[in-house]
Amino acid sequence: MRKTFKLDELECANCGAKMEAAIKKIDGVVDAKVTFMTQKLVVEADDARFDEIIDEAQAICRKIEPDCEIVR
Repeated sequence: MRKTFKLDELECANCGAKMEAAIKKIDGVVDAKVTFMTQKLVVEADDARFDEIIDEAQAICRKIEPDCEIVR
C-alpha cells in the first residue's frame, strides 16, 4: 500500500532527510520519501502493519523535530 501524508511543522530540509532515512529502516517499509518543499511524506509499506508503521514514523518525526506531525 502506498499513501501520501501532509507533514505539519516540518521546518528543516535536513531534518526531512533524516526522517526519510529513519522511516525507510522501519520493518515492513518498502520505500519512503519526504519532500520538504511540499511538506509531504509518501510511504509504501506492508498493508497488514500500515497503521503501526505510521505510528512508528510519527515517533521518529517527533524525535527529530518535536513539533512535526503526520496528518492522517
